[in-house]
Amino acid sequence: MPMHLIVAPSGHVRQAGPTVTRILGAEPVLGRPFLELFELRRPRDVAAVGQLCLPGGTRLSLRLRPPARTPLKGLAVPLAGEEGGLFVNLAFGIGAIEAVARYRLTASDFAPTDPTVELLYLAEANRAVLTESRNLNRRLQGAMIAVEEQAFTDTLTGLKNRRAMEHILERLSEAGADFALMLVDLDFFKEVNDTHGHAAGDHVLQEVARRLISATRAKDAVARVGGDEFVLIFPGLTDLERLAGIARRIIDGLEQPIAFGPSLCRISASIGVASTAGHRRPDAEQMLKDADAALYASKRSGRARFTLAASPGGGPDGPGAARRDAAPGDEAAAPSPASGAL
Repeated sequence: MPMHLIVAPSGHVRQAGPTVTRILGAEPVLGRPFLELFELRRPRDVAAVGQLCLPGGTRLSLRLRPPARTPLKGLAVPLAGEEGGLFVNLAFGIGAIEAVARYRLTASDFAPTDPTVELLYLAEANRAVLTESRNLNRRLQGAMIAVEEQAFTDTLTGLKNRRAMEHILERLSEAGADFALMLVDLDFFKEVNDTHGHAAGDHVLQEVARRLISATRAKDAVARVGGDEFVLIFPGLTDLERLAGIARRIIDGLEQPIAFGPSLCRISASIGVASTAGHRRPDAEQMLKDADAALYASKRSGRARFTLAASPGGGPDGPGAARRDAAPGDEAAAPSPASGAL
């Protein structure tokens, strides 16, 4: 029996099972006083092991001496014969799982009839169930994240979609945060589709997405909200000079030819810009309207340029005159605002 002890009438351990020896540590067990190895909690006030030699045995509640303090249950039975003494069989009781982990025990460290063995099997089965449950939860969470990402992602370009844009704007508006919007509409994109086909058009849109990402900060949001329409959101940025510089860089970047097979596709962009500057409380819907009006002012002025919506609700042609960027070589247009680094 791996958890047994034989205690001499003197109170010294005469024999110890391998598991008891293991949990008691490196010091020799044989010859040590039983009451020195264990703190007897019940029965109380036991000064000598002879007090435990009762007919029918004595149930014990004990624990290892500090620092371990591992709780144990036991049964002490008097031994017949000349040598006498006690036969003590120990068990971990409800603390078995903790003890097994602490002392790195296995089923082989217990008697086959010890209920701890069944408890170990149950604990192992429970761990397996919990592990599978955690794995299932991780898979479900991963699937939910994938579905959510898919719901907020434009499949062609990998950019955010209209739903994601609306979610971001709603969050910024509710927080009362400052931000700016750019509505970007590609110029001459229809000609690309008509001349080179829709495969070329898809390739151009994917390259436009890459260039827009390159022109913005990591915390900015770039969304494709229509066929060749994009919305850029700039949290914390309202300075019109900097926004003008960004818009100019975007136009310059998009005007670089895009290779598709042996062909070169050429596009540009018209941009409308709106900022929360001057708004008492950011209103995403109004800003989208202002940016949209500024965008169409750019279109009416000849395309390949940007327009800054000057006042809340005013639009480019409203109470506050918009600032309009000049297209390259267009001397009749207003001069471009100064560019600023992003």
